[in-house]
Amino acid sequence: MMTRMTRVHAINTRRRRFGGVYAVTPDCDNTADLLHRVHLALLGGISVLQYRNKTANEALRFEQAQALCQLVHEFSIPFIVNDDARLAADVGADGVHLGVADGGVTETRALLGKDKFIGVSCYNHLPSAQAAVAAGADYVAFGAFYSSSSKPFAVRATPELLQHACAEFVVPVVAIGGINLSNSAVLIQSGAHAVAVISALFDAPDIRLAAQNFAGMFAQYAAPAYSPTHTT
Repeated sequence: MMTRMTRVHAINTRRRRFGGVYAVTPDCDNTADLLHRVHLALLGGISVLQYRNKTANEALRFEQAQALCQLVHEFSIPFIVNDDARLAADVGADGVHLGVADGGVTETRALLGKDKFIGVSCYNHLPSAQAAVAAGADYVAFGAFYSSSSKPFAVRATPELLQHACAEFVVPVVAIGGINLSNSAVLIQSGAHAVAVISALFDAPDIRLAAQNFAGMFAQYAAPAYSPTHTT
C-alpha cells in the first residue's frame, strides 16, 4: 500500500520531469520532416513530447511513434502517445494521453504498468480531473484556453479554473489550446506546470528558437518549486 508521503514523493519526482514546454506534434505524413522538426524542438529545450497524428494510418502511426520514441529518449525526456495506449505500449513510450473517449485510467494502467505516465484531458470540468486523479492519473490537462486551429470548436477553460486545479491537485496540471508566447505567461502565472503547444512551436520559422523562448517563459514566470502539503 502506497502511503500518502510516498505518493507525494513519487508525484514530486514526476512533476520535476513534467514541467515546462509540452510539445505536441502536428499532423505530418513525412516522417523524415517530422523527425527533423522534433529534433530542433528538442535542441531548443522542450520538456515533454506527445505524438499526435490524426491523419495517419495505423502503419504510419507505428513507424512515426517508434522513430520519435527513440529520438526523444536520446534527450532523456518523456515521450507520450496521444489517445492510443496500445501503441504506447508497443513502441515503449513513457505514457499515454487520454481524451474523453479513449478509455479509463484503471484499464490503461493495467495495460501500461505502474511506471508509465497517464494523462487525462479534463477540458473545463474540474470534477473530471478529480475523478482522474482519484483513479491514479499522473497529470491532468485543461483547455482549450484560446482558439486553436487543431480544435477550433473546443470548449473553453479559464485561468481561474487553472488556479483552482493547481491549488487542489498534487499531480501536474497542463494547459492546452491556442497557446503562444504572447498568451502563455498568464497560464504559467496561474500555476500551469506545463503548457502544450503545437503550431506556435512547429510552425515557427525557427523551431529551436521558439522552444527556447517558451522555456524562457517558465524561467521568468513559473512559481517556486512545487512542494504540496495537501492530499487529493
